Parts: sequence; C-alpha cells; structure tokens
Amino acid sequence: MFRKILIANRGEIALRVIRACREMGIRSVIVHSEADRDSLPVRQADERICIGPGPSGKSYLNIPNIISAALISNAEAIHPGYGFLSENTSFAEICKDVNITFIGPSASVMSVMGDKVSAREAMIKAGLPTLPGTPVLRTLSEAQDAAREIGFPLMLKAVAGGGGRGIRLINKPEEFDRVFTVAQNEVREAFRDDGIYLERYVAKARHVEIQVLVDNYGHGVHLGERNCSCQRRNQKVLEESPSPILPRELCEEMGQKAIRAVQEVGYRNAGTLEFLVDEQNRYYFMEMNTRLQVEHPVTELVTGIDLVKEQIRIASGLPLQLKQEDIKFRGHAIEVRITAEDADADFRPQTGVVENYQVPGGPGVRVDSHLYSGYEIPPHYDSLLSKLIVWAETRNEAIARMQRALDEYEIEGLTTTIPFHKRLLSHEGFIQGDTYTRFIQEEATALGIG
Repeated sequence: MFRKILIANRGEIALRVIRACREMGIRSVIVHSEADRDSLPVRQADERICIGPGPSGKSYLNIPNIISAALISNAEAIHPGYGFLSENTSFAEICKDVNITFIGPSASVMSVMGDKVSAREAMIKAGLPTLPGTPVLRTLSEAQDAAREIGFPLMLKAVAGGGGRGIRLINKPEEFDRVFTVAQNEVREAFRDDGIYLERYVAKARHVEIQVLVDNYGHGVHLGERNCSCQRRNQKVLEESPSPILPRELCEEMGQKAIRAVQEVGYRNAGTLEFLVDEQNRYYFMEMNTRLQVEHPVTELVTGIDLVKEQIRIASGLPLQLKQEDIKFRGHAIEVRITAEDADADFRPQTGVVENYQVPGGPGVRVDSHLYSGYEIPPHYDSLLSKLIVWAETRNEAIARMQRALDEYEIEGLTTTIPFHKRLLSHEGFIQGDTYTRFIQEEATALGIG
C-alpha cells in the first residue's frame, strides 16, 4: 500500500480523497493554487505545496509543477480526482516515466476510451450497441456529407473534452453550417482539438451510466446504474440510483455487458460507461469516463462500497476483493449539484464570500463540500460548491428527505441553485421518474427558469 499520495485537484473532490487517505493510514499531499491557499482541502491535507497562481492553466493544469511537487514530497502515487488532468494521457505517461503511480487506467487504454470515436469503435467490437455515427470530422464539407447520410435531427459532439462543451442538437439542415462552425471553434479553444463527430438523435432519451471496477489482474465487477437524465445544457444537475423506471433485468444486462466490454479492452481501475436509453428501452453506448465521476456518492450509498478506497487499492496492486454476487443494492440515493449560479438569471455564475454556512443533517444525509463560513469563492474555477446526497429505503422517501435537507441547507452571501433544486424535486414529472435529457429545457417555465 502507498505511504503517501499527492492529490492533483481542489474543492470537494480533493477533500474526499484526503479523507479516504486518512482512513487508510496514507499521508496526503495537496497541490494548490495561490487562490486556494485558504481552502479546506489545503487545511486538511498532511502536506501542501503551492504550484502557481489562480488560473488553472498556471496551476492545476501545470504538469511540470505538479510532477515536481510529487517528486519533492516523495509521493508514490497521484490521484487526479475528476476534471483537470484526470483524463490527460500525457500526464499519465509522465507519471509512469518518473515512477509515480497514476491512480486510474493506463495511458494507452485511456487514449482509446477517452476519445469518443475510438471508444465507440472499441465498444462495437466488444459487442455493445451504439447509435449510427461518424468518424472524426474536421472540415465543414465532410461534415455536410455525413449529416445528409445520418439525417436530421442529429447530435453534434466534440471528440475531446467533456462538461457538455461542443454538444449541439441540430434540428434542420439550414442550421448545420453555423452550428458546426461555432461548436468547432468552442472545442478548439477549450480542448485544443477541433475534432467533431455526428450521431443520430434519440428523442426523450434517458442518460444511464454503469459504474465498473477492474483490478490489475482483469477481475471486474459492475456496481449498478445511475440515472443522470436531469441535465441543463448537457451538464448533469441531479443523479440517482437505481434508475426509477428501467426494468431491473435490463439494468443487470447493461451491467454485465459493460464489465465484459471493459475487460476486453484491458481497462483497469474505476470507470463509467454512459448510455442513452430510448422510449422502447433500447440502449446505446455513448462514451466512457476513465475516472471517478462527480456523482459517485449515489453508487456508494446504495452499495456500501467506498469507490475512492477501491481506486487506491487497485492502483497499489491489490486484487479486487469484490465478487459480483457479493454486491447488494439497497434503497435509493439522490444527489443534487449545488452551484454558485443564479438560476433565475440564466444560471449566471456567482462569486463572493460565504457569510454563513449551515449543512443539513439527520439520517441518510451526506454533504460533500469544501465550504465554510468566511470562505471566498474564487472566480477561476468550476461553480460547484457542494454535492448534497441522501439515501432512503424507497425513492419517495429519498425525495422527501432531499426536500427536507434542501430546506435546512444555508449558504448565505451569494446566490446558489438550492431554490432551483427545490422546484425540480417538487415537479410532478420528476416525482414520477419521467425525466429525459431535455426535460429541464422543455419544463423550463414550470421550473421557474423560463
């Protein structure tokens, strides 16, 4: 087992990894920007090293500085969390070159599964169904030809990156040229890769993902599914497990196929396969996230398995102790992402000082957050402030518990999305489990954001 792990991230996920390390008797080193000098993870870690100024390009994406910090501190492994360098193949390769363990898959497998087009091709070979789509497109003329072949409406997606960037629904041919050009410029700026691919559009699609764990000896398990259909601009805002309306037999089939597929490509560590499910319950592989997901807590609450600890154990070379038949799913979990945004003003980002901070409590309530009273929200990073997660025996009880927890949650000093989540939890469509990827957009008026 590792004696010391460096955490190449910030915010709630950095704090989450620090806590796992402490419970496992592993010393933690946190790298941080100047803007995060007074953050809770920096306070809680055993060691701390400043790696640059506030902007992430000069700090959390600064590979030479992070590697230097790991070498100086004698860290044996690096946990990348999510975002930033978590799916950067160059970073994983450099870690290997300097004999530091990257807590995640190998760079070679990450390069295949992290690229959406090559991942599709690999999963087709492994037997997973996919939507009709295209190879990588880089010119408008070849994209026009491909669009005519697929037909409208269709989805345009970036090959690289994530976070909903570069994803567009195009309904009519006359919209195509403009949208393609805008999306390509967006992803070129964000990811330094202007690759685009097209995919057939599925109306009222549900976004369902399967969590997998695979050790270095090829033994793997799936930990069930998460429904992530509540999205805004292709960004998830609420996740739950299990899926409220999919048949259990279908979810088990998806899980078994997912684990066989990743074993076939030699995947190791934790990962998530994302699927679209249509109204006839036909499912199609979309992409794979080769890292820990923001929404991993809902899986932890329904399985009782600590995913971060399992990541660390696998990376250290220990065999997975879990067998598929040992994994029991119990109850229902819901997570909401509370962000520093004003939902009543088109989710405009907010900054400021947290003047008062009171977290909800009681049975079945978990808060993953780096906030505290007096904390100043820096302007350089993602707007995620907190993940509020609840567990209960039934979905209806989980909804009631979440509504109660949201009522208790106090984050004063800046506008957050707590009021929006209260409205979402009270919407009849959500209560009935009838959500799909465009649900929030189509119900915007009812949700008070129209």
